Amino acid sequence: MNGAKKDIDPASELVEEDEEQALPEAEQEPPQAPGTLAAGHAAIARDARHAPRSPGVYRMIDAKGDVLYVGKAKSIRKRIASYTRPTGHDSRITRMIAATASLEFVTTATETEALLLEANLIKRLRPRFNVLLRDDKSFPYILITSDHWAPQILKHRGARSRPGHYYGPFANAGAVNRTINALQRAFLLRSCSDSFFEARTRPCLLYQIKRCSAPCTREIDFSGYGELVREANAFLSGRSRSVQREMAAEMDKASAATDFERAAIYRDRLAALSAIQSHQGINPRSVEEADVFAVHQEGGFSCVEVFFFRTGQNWGNRAYFPKADRALGPGEVLGAFLAQFYDDKPPPRCILVSHEFEERALLAEALCTKAGHKIDVAVPQRGERKELVTHALANAREALARKLAETSSQQRLLKALSETFSLTRVPRRIEVYDNSHIAGSNPVGAMIVAGPEGFRKNQYRKFNIRSTELTPGDDYAMMREVLQRRFKRLMEEIPRIVGGLSSCEAGLRPAPQDGGTGDALDRHPEVLAQRASKDDSPEDDNVDSPWPDLVLIDGGQGQLRAAEETLAALGLIDVPLVAIAKGPDRDAGRETFFMPGRSPFKLPPRDPLLYFIQRLRDEAHRFAIGSHRVRRKKDIREAGLQEIPGIGPTRKRALLRHFGTLKAIERASLPDLANVPGINAETARKIYDFFHERAG
Repeated sequence: MNGAKKDIDPASELVEEDEEQALPEAEQEPPQAPGTLAAGHAAIARDARHAPRSPGVYRMIDAKGDVLYVGKAKSIRKRIASYTRPTGHDSRITRMIAATASLEFVTTATETEALLLEANLIKRLRPRFNVLLRDDKSFPYILITSDHWAPQILKHRGARSRPGHYYGPFANAGAVNRTINALQRAFLLRSCSDSFFEARTRPCLLYQIKRCSAPCTREIDFSGYGELVREANAFLSGRSRSVQREMAAEMDKASAATDFERAAIYRDRLAALSAIQSHQGINPRSVEEADVFAVHQEGGFSCVEVFFFRTGQNWGNRAYFPKADRALGPGEVLGAFLAQFYDDKPPPRCILVSHEFEERALLAEALCTKAGHKIDVAVPQRGERKELVTHALANAREALARKLAETSSQQRLLKALSETFSLTRVPRRIEVYDNSHIAGSNPVGAMIVAGPEGFRKNQYRKFNIRSTELTPGDDYAMMREVLQRRFKRLMEEIPRIVGGLSSCEAGLRPAPQDGGTGDALDRHPEVLAQRASKDDSPEDDNVDSPWPDLVLIDGGQGQLRAAEETLAALGLIDVPLVAIAKGPDRDAGRETFFMPGRSPFKLPPRDPLLYFIQRLRDEAHRFAIGSHRVRRKKDIREAGLQEIPGIGPTRKRALLRHFGTLKAIERASLPDLANVPGINAETARKIYDFFHERAG
């Protein structure tokens, strides 16, 4: 959410009727040059005539059809009319108006619904002029299932489609795993899958190490296991003290009856519960359920730190670095961030924030409507709640300091990269390519992307090699196919003239077959928009271009030649190419670099730039191997275990009966495989090697 209320003078909400009546006249003005402020005003005035007076959401769209901005309003027509004023806008809004070619509207029944729709559209469309929430991965939860007579405890992400009780969110998977391990020691709930559970004929290792009560083999009866599940749900629901009192009472009762073995079990369970609470960090006494948000700004960047408190315990924290214009204050960034943050997450009953923002009451109303219960969004001024916000603010300050230090270091490395490879400017987008296969089977190409802010994992791409004429294991042909598919599609989606524009400031020009000339480029609307943008804000130099400033290829002279020929065939002669060949015996630190028209060279062994390039290459290698293994495992599942030499239907049934699932067989150690009836040591070795063979 980043409604236009924040972008314009608040008085503009009360636009007079005579101002609206003047809108049709703007349509009679002579056509204006695209990308100018006058053209933007004319386009907005034209569409404002048809804008509804009801609440809703509007989208400002540029000449290419890309959404520039998503905003909400109590009256769409009044809000749109405010953009037609000739003066009174800050530089960001002025640039946005100049780039606008058309508008679209969606009406809603209430302003609350408009706020929720706005947040959803911003996350989906990612408009350039909105505050954008980055790294919006789903949070992990703890799930205690209810669709089996012996409920399972497990980590869960994504949609809550499985019946059961969900507890969270947790800041990261590590926090969930540690908590589940402690909960298993405290409540002895099973964590195995249903298929594994049904296949057991004797208790597994978790029973032996006292982390499961083994309901699979009836080591505990139905009512006893149900009581453990009740206690676990009570503890995670916030009734931890009552659960501990009950356990302590049972321990004392068993001790009084001289049943010391049973008393020791309760003692160990109490110790496990204490371990859970002692590792939570800050555990507030007066805050049972809350999310705490604090924002800190420095150097043109914003950091939002989020702490999660549930059942009176701290369940972790996470730092976010939303993409926002430098002109926006902390309250504006925080308000926009919160609406997007809770777009796909259930809000707690209490949300504590570090800064006041204009639409706090409206956000609380919207979240209340969505959740079905009262939501309090507060800026605490004293007491324990204020201490929690202060603590979150200190963490936000430290996280942003680390981020700025990393960014500064990254900028130095990128500048060194530019100088070493003789680039015409510091690269903002680096693409690294690698292939992975085993003896030519399941070949996969991979592309990773890096820039000033680090790896851009949401822009990684994998390419399943499709060519049927390709010789198995032909790395050159694989690289040709990957690059051809990548750049051919890029040229279709983003015309090469736009790619040339992204390199215009670097002194590059599009290839002759593109038909571009310097004069034509200078007059192109995209150039005008970029220049107008750069005149007012250095932030807009960060606008992402899908065209790479540098392409790194894992390979030697042959891979470089294949890449060069592929791009030349597409008419791309101005894309910088560098191939990285591993050293003798594939030793890191002795890499050789190949570039067109330049002799091969090496970097000093301890050069920070060399470590940086190695990190890029290793990340591409990791992603390529991971993609290959996913494809390979899928083929294995489709073909069955019979692909393994020596495994027929009988041994396959024995393996599945023993382990329950194919995934459990993949994870099994060599001794565990050898313990399966009918599987000797040699066959166990074949199975293990089949699933753990190193991809190359």
